[in-house]
Amino acid sequence: MPIITVEGPIRDIESKKLLVKSLTKAFKEAYGYPEDFAHVTVIIRENPPENVGTNGKLLSEVWKNKKSTKKTV
Repeated sequence: MPIITVEGPIRDIESKKLLVKSLTKAFKEAYGYPEDFAHVTVIIRENPPENVGTNGKLLSEVWKNKKSTKKTV
């Protein structure tokens, strides 16, 4: 049984439905599986920004700094 694992930010249910549908379709096309092949599993692991570090900083702080430096017009 093929398993696709995705790690990323927290998203709404509609975004996750679209992701699962799109990845399943792309996988079947790439591997030549028929449309009715029902054994592709997609696992979504959501990571809150306070649990992700990038370039030595928590992602939550990076986003916070970007928001505070945006100019309001």
